[in-house]
Amino acid sequence: MSSVRIGFVSLVGAGPGDPEVLTRKALARLRRADLVLYDALVDPRVLTLGRRARRFFVGKRAGRHALSQEAIHALMIRAATRGHRVVRLKGGDPFVFGRGGEEALALQQAGVPFEVVPGVTSVVAAPSSAGIPLTHRGLSAAFFVVSGHDRQLFSDALGALTPNQITLVILMGFARRVSLAAELMEKGWRAKTPAAIVSDGTNPSAAVWRGTLGDLAAGRMHARTEAPAVIVVGEVAALDVKTTVLQEPACDEAPRARRSTR
Repeated sequence: MSSVRIGFVSLVGAGPGDPEVLTRKALARLRRADLVLYDALVDPRVLTLGRRARRFFVGKRAGRHALSQEAIHALMIRAATRGHRVVRLKGGDPFVFGRGGEEALALQQAGVPFEVVPGVTSVVAAPSSAGIPLTHRGLSAAFFVVSGHDRQLFSDALGALTPNQITLVILMGFARRVSLAAELMEKGWRAKTPAAIVSDGTNPSAAVWRGTLGDLAAGRMHARTEAPAVIVVGEVAALDVKTTVLQEPACDEAPRARRSTR
């Protein structure tokens, strides 16, 4: 009697870029995958870990969509129903501004077995790699994460905050940094509030700008970047906690599990 292979979808967080920050579970799923559907922000070095899989780009960048969200759902469902192990590889964490919730619901409604493999989000990884702790005794006891892409959603989210009381982390806001900073000041955030922008965090090409909210609103940050950038506003943005680099060889991949001798 022939057995029918049941397909499965793993919604996997690829982390902020550096392959060494990838989780061991994500690595295991990539190694076993038949098909990897990956986003624009996934580092090419992470893709090479899916050695036996077919790879298909389904990303979205600045309004340019390789596939519609509905088409991505259909592709995952079709591949899984044909018995394939599918990895839906998403930058950062699948459930942090990654539409992973929509994809999980689509799989659930279609009756397709799936799992979510969390990833290290750039919300914390990018500032940390630049020496910026999001919370720090005496400076900030909390942080708030918001997307800067949609003007109305950003404005609505700010309405729930008391200015200058917590750390504000803005994703997808680099192109609108001047108007975002101006709106923050209009809502009561002080012009001298420290601000930082970390682009391509955790990667060798990472860059950090530091200044104040007033500097941002005045357009004094002139750099351009195609890489993802995280904006941090709050007293902690002035900190620069350097990492001590040990002279050890880089780890290409997670250690393999020891085989049982039984």
